[in-house]
Amino acid sequence: MSEPAERVHGGPDARGRARWDFSTNVNAAGPCPQAMQALARADATSYPDPAYHDLRERLAARHAVSPRRILLAASASEFIQRVTAVGQRLAPGAVQVPARAYGDYALAARACARALLVDPAERATLRWCADPSSPLGQDAPPMGDAAEVPTVLDLAYAPLRLYGSSAWDGEAGRAVFRLYSPNKALGLPGIRGAYAIAPEVAQWPVDDWCRALRAAEPSWPLGAHALAVLECWTEPSTQAWLDCARSTLRAWVAELRQGLDALGLQPASSVTPFLCARVGPGATPRALREHGLAVRDATSFGMPGWMRLSAQPPLALRALFDTLGRLLHAAAPTSPSPEVQAP
Repeated sequence: MSEPAERVHGGPDARGRARWDFSTNVNAAGPCPQAMQALARADATSYPDPAYHDLRERLAARHAVSPRRILLAASASEFIQRVTAVGQRLAPGAVQVPARAYGDYALAARACARALLVDPAERATLRWCADPSSPLGQDAPPMGDAAEVPTVLDLAYAPLRLYGSSAWDGEAGRAVFRLYSPNKALGLPGIRGAYAIAPEVAQWPVDDWCRALRAAEPSWPLGAHALAVLECWTEPSTQAWLDCARSTLRAWVAELRQGLDALGLQPASSVTPFLCARVGPGATPRALREHGLAVRDATSFGMPGWMRLSAQPPLALRALFDTLGRLLHAAAPTSPSPEVQAP
């Protein structure tokens, strides 16, 4: 699997944030007002409880699990690095990643000098899966042997699922680490903070892994603001807001899909408010950026010639379609004028 050495992300670049930013998977119907109120109340003049007792209880209640199964993280990316390093000590070997996936899985493996595998038939000692997936936003079915190999299921986009349900909701989900990072769903990517739920039916030494992961956890992984957002995440009013936001996002992503299809850019299927579409002639991510629009070039995902876009409000969508239309028209070959015979 070929991956770039540098970290590639959507969002602001060296020129700052684009006027119309379609390049991240953040909930464009946010930010969540309940979370904003929680941030305003957060007390940054005091250390949080270093053991986060109340937060662990809240998260455990939300997911109907024991608090001892809750593992906190400074961010999903921090947990990716930590579980990869801890796993190398407890179960040395290769890391299996999806053929198209968030680049930090592979970067963490390489930082620990671990081999990378993409063929599910090959044997790994740590596996990654994301449901829904990125960059495509599609379903990722469980492995048949989910309980047999240490596996992390990245659920960053599960709260933004717009259609259907996850096949991981049953026994398979209880056999893996389930990693949540609610900031995208709440429209607050600048607030870091995540948590994982440890497996309860796995056939490998889960308790040993949990002890090692807690030992490798930095002190106070969550600051006051991340703590406030994760506490807010457990509130029914926050989930009610998110349910309404998903209705809005369904309308926006339908309009995004229709507009891209009308332009001949072949949007791929997706169950999320983001999707991938073809890059049209002249309408490259670089050209769009020159016109104040940012999309995510999917080359680093192993999809050259594709771009990932997120659903945005109607005004942004109109700007996207207008700009794409102009760029595609400018790049279209012109028909030669018919020759006129001299009289």
